[in-house]
Amino acid sequence: MEYKNSNNVVYSCKYHVVWCPKYRRKVLVEPISERLKELIEQKCSDIKADIIEMEIMPDHVYLRIEVDPQFGINKAVRSIKGYTSSVLRREFKELTTRLPSLWTNSYFVSTANSVPQTVIKQYTESQKTSERK
Repeated sequence: MEYKNSNNVVYSCKYHVVWCPKYRRKVLVEPISERLKELIEQKCSDIKADIIEMEIMPDHVYLRIEVDPQFGINKAVRSIKGYTSSVLRREFKELTTRLPSLWTNSYFVSTANSVPQTVIKQYTESQKTSERK
């Protein structure tokens, strides 16, 4: 196992993170999906988070990411979602007319070693029903 260090902390904090567009709309398609990847990479670089794996599907974003525990996964996800929403809605006007906001307020997170893919799929599927309520 590889460890990182920052100031006085040695760590290995890897997470699975999944979030969806508002109403689970399938808006993350070309060219939006490519631009989203660039923006996520840029923001992760800014906050010193390492992307291990990233997948953009039309109706959700999946990241496997390593984050400094002093920064925190919650702050990292909020930073990524806030930044990408702001830039994408400015660059792609169709995102402002179809959605009141780009992302749902919620997201799924689990430590990378403890969650099977079926749980991630179950979360993304559950977003279909929870957004309709």
